[in-house]
Amino acid sequence: MKTLETERLILRAYTEEDAQGLYEYAKDPDVGPRAGWKPHESAEESREIIRTMFMPVEAWAIFLKEDGRLIGTIGLENDRHRDENSREIGYSLAKDMWGRGLMTEACREVLRFAFEELGLALVGICTAPDNERSQGVIRKCGFVYEGTIRHSYETWTGVCRDSRCYSMLREEAEELGIVK
Repeated sequence: MKTLETERLILRAYTEEDAQGLYEYAKDPDVGPRAGWKPHESAEESREIIRTMFMPVEAWAIFLKEDGRLIGTIGLENDRHRDENSREIGYSLAKDMWGRGLMTEACREVLRFAFEELGLALVGICTAPDNERSQGVIRKCGFVYEGTIRHSYETWTGVCRDSRCYSMLREEAEELGIVK
């Protein structure tokens, strides 16, 4: 997996040695539940998530350049089309980093990579209707709203929630200047 870099961030493949850093932000009860997953209970649980969920797909650990701290995760995985021309993007960010434009910065770089280097035709993203922070990143990146799928996702608590779905085509990424 290729390491990506932005002005303020380094995105690189997860290793099991990143478990403590992931745990430090993923244990926060305001982070995981917004995306439908439970707060991590231990660094060992974080290590297992790295091993089983992040390493099999293209998931980057997000590090802040200024201090080298692991502050988030962003990844590309199979989407609803289940073909080689499209992926779905997903992300999470440490609460103390919210509101600084860091996830928008990371997301734009992953979009650039997806369209320029992987040659994808479409990148999708879905979020809960009440996850306004994620919707802000989605808007700032230029995704187009497709619609809401009702009761499409079961959270870790067993609640079935709706998903607001968005996508970006390669041509739209070119118009936005994400792809050169």
